[in-house]
Amino acid sequence: MTQIDTSKVTSTTGIKIGQKEAPNTLIEFVNLRCPYCRQWWDEKLDLITHEVSTGILHYVIKLFNKESPGLALGNVMHQYVPTNEQAVDVITKIYHTQNDWGNLFSPDEVELFAEETLGLVKQQNRDMLDSIVKEALDASIRFVPTLIVDETDFDQKISNQDFLALFK
Repeated sequence: MTQIDTSKVTSTTGIKIGQKEAPNTLIEFVNLRCPYCRQWWDEKLDLITHEVSTGILHYVIKLFNKESPGLALGNVMHQYVPTNEQAVDVITKIYHTQNDWGNLFSPDEVELFAEETLGLVKQQNRDMLDSIVKEALDASIRFVPTLIVDETDFDQKISNQDFLALFK
């Protein structure tokens, strides 16, 4: 297994939530089609939101376009996520309908679902998405979700207690 080089991961690119001066930073590489990414979101969002609201955590979401056929439709949905405070609500909406749009047959059908069913608007985020792919490759990140708090990387199976223990 390839070791992740966390020194090549930055909080510069991605959807930034909370104060960048917070003592801890959580960076997550996710694909919106991945059921394990959805599991992480469903299980940890309330905890993450609390830590962000108390100023303990700066949260950076990196929507990671993947070439694997099982995740390709997630790449389409990534184009509809804004980079402002609405991102959390939009991502939640996308995850909660993952079983619907994730079984569609083409990118065009997913775009139609995003626009007509979810009421989303395509964002101008191509440069950000391309930068995230490059950053992931440079850091040897291959899998989603890949989660990093400061210098420590882990996956979605971490307990709340172990997750909180990573914070300073």
